Amino acid sequence: MINITLNESVRKKNIQRCREKGILLPTFAQMKNPEAIPGEIKEKLKETGLWDVDPVNLFRITWQNEPKEKGGVYGDVNFIEIPKSISGVDARIIALVGKWFPTGAHKVGATYGCLAPALISGNFNSTEQKAVWPSTGNYCRGGAYNSELLGCDSIAILPEEMSQERFEWLSRIAGEVIATPGCESNVKEIFDKCHELNGERGDDIVIFNQFDEFGNYLWHYEITGSAIESVCKKLGIKSVNGYVSSTGSGGTIAAGDYLKTLFPNLKIGAAEALQCPTLLRNGFGGHRIEGIGDKHVPWIHNVKNTDMIIAVDDEDCISLMRLFNEKEGISFLERVGMDRDFAANLPLMGISGIGNLIASIKMAKYYEMDGDDVIFTICTDSMEMYDSRMKEYREKQGAFTAEDARAVYARSVEGQKIDSMKELNYYDRLAVHNLKYYTWVEQQGKDVKDLNSQWYDKSYWKDIPEMADKIDKLIEEFNREVISG
Repeated sequence: MINITLNESVRKKNIQRCREKGILLPTFAQMKNPEAIPGEIKEKLKETGLWDVDPVNLFRITWQNEPKEKGGVYGDVNFIEIPKSISGVDARIIALVGKWFPTGAHKVGATYGCLAPALISGNFNSTEQKAVWPSTGNYCRGGAYNSELLGCDSIAILPEEMSQERFEWLSRIAGEVIATPGCESNVKEIFDKCHELNGERGDDIVIFNQFDEFGNYLWHYEITGSAIESVCKKLGIKSVNGYVSSTGSGGTIAAGDYLKTLFPNLKIGAAEALQCPTLLRNGFGGHRIEGIGDKHVPWIHNVKNTDMIIAVDDEDCISLMRLFNEKEGISFLERVGMDRDFAANLPLMGISGIGNLIASIKMAKYYEMDGDDVIFTICTDSMEMYDSRMKEYREKQGAFTAEDARAVYARSVEGQKIDSMKELNYYDRLAVHNLKYYTWVEQQGKDVKDLNSQWYDKSYWKDIPEMADKIDKLIEEFNREVISG
């Protein structure tokens, strides 16, 4: 599922490239526990900006970066706990924060999980081939960034309706940027472009498709899952009741598989946009929750381990974006009990993070959770990605008033209900899983035997995490040869 069969001739070219550029690669073990990172690398990080195009920033692919724009090293896992004044529920909702990764989003980790195994095994030639990153947003940004750090060319693919900030930044980092028709739900158009590039460029490119690359699944299982475990230890949490993630590429939700090994009764909630209810109703459509991907079931989504589908209205996401980031909205939240100091944390939630928060609120209400219950979720990126969206909605809707704040809070927080949700039984899960056939077997050429193995082979999903140690050994050997050469 993750090809680490050695191609020695290409592997040696990659080693030489890394030697010339002074590049070393972090292991999964180091991304989980940055204390294991060598001291000389930490010293370099003290002089390096978080977003600098410097290979040492590969060692900032962790949830434990100091929350600093420049010179930070490591600390605790970055997270926020959402106060009841914002969530409106008694259950504790805790969110990991993606802002403090290079590029400002956690997807840079998923791209590393895909690129590193290909690099160290020689299944990608960094000296001759271009890395192609098909995406609905942050994944292609992370892929282009890691490609630049590793000294290889990249092609970023994303829908034309994504935020202006993404395109502006990519124009400076990626070798080539391709905008495909539509919005974040137009995933097939991205796949079509990949097929077109394959036909035109063949062996000159390698496509790292986040929706079927198990390096994406593995990175989140190991790194995001263990980060949540670390937060539990820090806060003295003995039991976790829920984990909520938009399905997106099927990567982030993999952390729920890890958590179920620690907390067997945990419920995994797969969130999606109500305007494109693919899992909930076999539906389709466009929406404004940027970057979560739709209209198919990702190949790497372990549907058999998903307990609930939660559809989120994109209007609630946009309304809460304004409530959390406008002066009158923040003043209102303080009046209903939010600690003034917490206001600084509100911009840590980008649009998809707000969507995950809403889905977590709905899960808490559905299961009638109380103050003893805990839900974890993810703020994949921050409002740093959406300044242009704030400007757009100010122009469309006008100034955000105190009356607007009261109305939004009543509708989008207090008014959240348990509608547009579905708790899955065995055959509900199987029905969702079977949707993979139409995308992955009919359109993308996967073998139906592999599809059936995902459902019926009990070892299929258990075998993936075991790859981490094997990949780490190859990374360590690769680094030794880079240094010794």
